[in-house]
Amino acid sequence: MISLPILVSLALFPFTLAQSSDTALQVAAIEAHFKQSEIVPSLLASFDPSALLTVDYASVGVITPGQLLTKEQSAPTPEVTVTPVNSSLELTGKYTITMVDADIVGSDLTKGVNRHWLINGVDIADGKVSNASATAITAYAGPGPAAGSGPHRYVIILYQQPDSFKAPADLSEPIGVTLFDVNAYAKNSGLGSIVAATYITVEDGTATTSIPATSAVVSSTLVASEPTGTQSGTSAGAGTGITSADGPSKTNGDLSLASFSPLSVVLAGIAVMIIA
Repeated sequence: MISLPILVSLALFPFTLAQSSDTALQVAAIEAHFKQSEIVPSLLASFDPSALLTVDYASVGVITPGQLLTKEQSAPTPEVTVTPVNSSLELTGKYTITMVDADIVGSDLTKGVNRHWLINGVDIADGKVSNASATAITAYAGPGPAAGSGPHRYVIILYQQPDSFKAPADLSEPIGVTLFDVNAYAKNSGLGSIVAATYITVEDGTATTSIPATSAVVSSTLVASEPTGTQSGTSAGAGTGITSADGPSKTNGDLSLASFSPLSVVLAGIAVMIIA
């Protein structure tokens, strides 16, 4: 006879599976957005995240990739949460988080980008990025694009920080917003791979220059990195440039019995009856 704990575990399995698949699709969407917005390769040569970075601004809520915010909305330090694509990734140890201004699409970034945030030694506690024991090199400084300069892309990146990490001499003490080569910093300090990243768009006034057009991200073409579940689309928000060819997208956490196997539905029912 199967014990109650096992039945409950089996019943919950499809829900865990759907959640994992949803995260994987959202990570795939982030990768697509980084290419669509030309963050890859203009800022980052490549981008292969292993987790989803969720950024929550108090007056806005959780942002979608590339969401257009005002300077006022993006002024306070956001709350950042990290969700692994799968359970094999353990979010232990130290990390470095940074936010840089990648300017408008088509900009020459070879001379560096303005650094608006750089914290070394952050921890991830219950999925949230914690600065409790971290070293703030550049405290969070909200976006401030020049009026009429167009929609700037502000990229938030979370790096692994191994024990061998050593901050360069010119960026080992607190300093304000300055020009910054984020790739050279990562290489010279010994940072590990990018765990997760996302970005917002901030514009002041109307652009006085022509901005190169970028193609939209079509969610139905995305493939999750985990082939353990399927979903027709990923959630979309205004200003994200993400569309679905399969009709309205499901919001995060929306589940349908059609997405589960008959066995999982039966097991879920049995578990509920036993518990009741």
